[in-house]
Amino acid sequence: MELVSRPDPHLREVVWFAACCRALTLLLQARCLLDSSPLFFFQALFNLLIPDHAADAFHPPRLSEPGLWDLLLERLLGGLSHWDAEHFLFIAERGYLYEHNCAFFPLYPLSVRAVAEGALWPLQRLLRLRSRLLLSAVLLNSLFSVLAAAALYKLGCVVLQCRRVAFLAAVLFSVSPANVFMAAAYSESMFAFLAFSAMWQLEKGQSWLSGLLFSLASGVRANGLINAGFFLYSRGKCFALQLQVGSGSVRKLPPLWKQLLSVASSAVLMCAGIFLPFALFQYYAYVRFCGPGTGLEQAVPKPLLQLALDKGYRLAAMDGVKPPWCSQRFPVVYSYIQDAYWNVGFLRYFELRQIPNFLLALPVTLLGSWAAWTYIIANPRHCVTLGLERRKSEEEGKPRAGFCCPAVFVYVVHATVLLAFGFFCMHVQVLTRFLGSSSPVLYWFSAHLLQEYEPLLWSEGTDNQTAAPRSEKSLLGKSPGSCGKGTSENPIVRLLLNRRFITPLGKCVLGFFLSYWLLGLILHCNFLPWT
Repeated sequence: MELVSRPDPHLREVVWFAACCRALTLLLQARCLLDSSPLFFFQALFNLLIPDHAADAFHPPRLSEPGLWDLLLERLLGGLSHWDAEHFLFIAERGYLYEHNCAFFPLYPLSVRAVAEGALWPLQRLLRLRSRLLLSAVLLNSLFSVLAAAALYKLGCVVLQCRRVAFLAAVLFSVSPANVFMAAAYSESMFAFLAFSAMWQLEKGQSWLSGLLFSLASGVRANGLINAGFFLYSRGKCFALQLQVGSGSVRKLPPLWKQLLSVASSAVLMCAGIFLPFALFQYYAYVRFCGPGTGLEQAVPKPLLQLALDKGYRLAAMDGVKPPWCSQRFPVVYSYIQDAYWNVGFLRYFELRQIPNFLLALPVTLLGSWAAWTYIIANPRHCVTLGLERRKSEEEGKPRAGFCCPAVFVYVVHATVLLAFGFFCMHVQVLTRFLGSSSPVLYWFSAHLLQEYEPLLWSEGTDNQTAAPRSEKSLLGKSPGSCGKGTSENPIVRLLLNRRFITPLGKCVLGFFLSYWLLGLILHCNFLPWT
C-alpha cells in the first residue's frame, strides 16, 4: 500500500499530529509523570472519591518477581494493561489457556508476541516477557494508530472528493473519543488500520488487496466479518450500473449469465477469504477444548490452575469434560462465550443499573443517528434505490462532493448497522470504541459539521468572527489541494487557539472528542468501568 505515494502536506500534517496525540496520551497516563501534569488534580480527585474499581475482571497472577526495570515500565505504562488488555497480554504470553480467552482473536496477540520476541529481544536481560509484551503492544498501537489516521485521510480523499473535509476527519481521528483504547493493549488500532486501508484499496479498485486486508481484519476482531458487505455492495453496484449502461448503449457486453457468474464467483471467493480466519480460529478452539484430553493441566502452573478453580474458568481438556458448545450442531465458541460469560444478547443490557453506561454511550449514539438522518434527508432517492441507480451527475462526470455524496451511502449503512447492533445487543459502554475503530462515518460527519457551520474554518484568517459567504471556495478556506506551513493549517489547532469564537455546535463537537479522550484516560487507568 502506498500511504505516501507523493508529497502531500495534508498527509504529513495528519501523520505528525497523530504521532503527537499518541505521545501526549502516553505521557498523560504515565503514573510517575502524572503528578506534574495538569491532570494530577483530576486524577487525585478521582482516587479520593472513587478508588480503583474492584471489578471482577480478568487479572491473572504474576508468576515471576519483577525486576527494577519491570517496575519502572509498569509504573509508566501500567495504566494501559487494564480490562481486556489483560486478555491480550495473557494470550500473547501463554496462548489460549482458558476458554473465555477465545473471545479475543489471535492476530493481534500474535503480532505483539512477534515484536516482543523479535525487535525487543535485546531487552530480555532487563525485562521479563510480560513487560516486553506490554512495551510491544504500546509500540505497535502507536504505529497502527498513526497509520490508521493516514489511511482514513486517503480513504476520505477518494470517497468524499473533498480534501479539506478528509483532512479534518483524519485530524479528528487523532483525538478520537476512543483514544485511550488506541493506545492501550487493545486490538482497536490494528483493526482500524486494516479496515480503513481495505476500504481505501477497494475504492481504488484494488479488489484482491482489499480482500486480503479485510481478511486480516477479521482475524483481529469479530466485527470484521461485517466488512464483507463492502465487497458485496461494490460488486452488486458495478453489476447494476453495467446493466443500466448496457441497456442504452450499442457497446457489446458479455452475455448476462457470464456477468452473473463473474460477479457471483468473485463475491464467493472474497467472502470465503474474509470468513476464513474466523472459521480457522473456531476450528482451533474446537480442537483445543473439545478434543481428547492431552494432560495439559499438568503443565499449567499451580497459580493459574488455582485461578481457574476460584473463578470458574474452564481449561483446555480439563478433567476430560467437554464444554456445552462442543455438542452443538455448529460449535462456535465465540457466540457461546459472549452468551455464557458476558451475557451479551438482544436487550439483555437494558437494566436500570446500566443507566450510567447508557449515558456514557449517549453522545456517540446521537452523533451516529444524526449522521444517518442527515444523509437520508439529503439523498432520499439514493437511499431508496440503495445507490444502484445511475444518476445524472455521475453521467455528466460531476459527482457531488462532501459527506452527502453518493459514495458515502454504504459507509452510512455500515455505521448504522454497527450502531444498532451495539446499542441493542452489546454492553453499551463499548459503543464508542466499537464505532470509533470500525467506521469512518463519525469522523466524516463531525468534519462535515465543523466545515459547514464553523466560521473560523471558512477563511484564511483565524480572527474572523463573521460568517463568510457559503460558497465552496469560502467553505474550504483554501483550495482543496493547497496547504500552507505552520500550525494554523491544522483546523483543530486553529479552533483551539480561537476557542472564544467557536460556535456552540463547534464546541459540542470538539467537546465530545476532547472530553471523552481525557475522561476515558482517567477512567481506564483507574480501572473504572469504561471498557
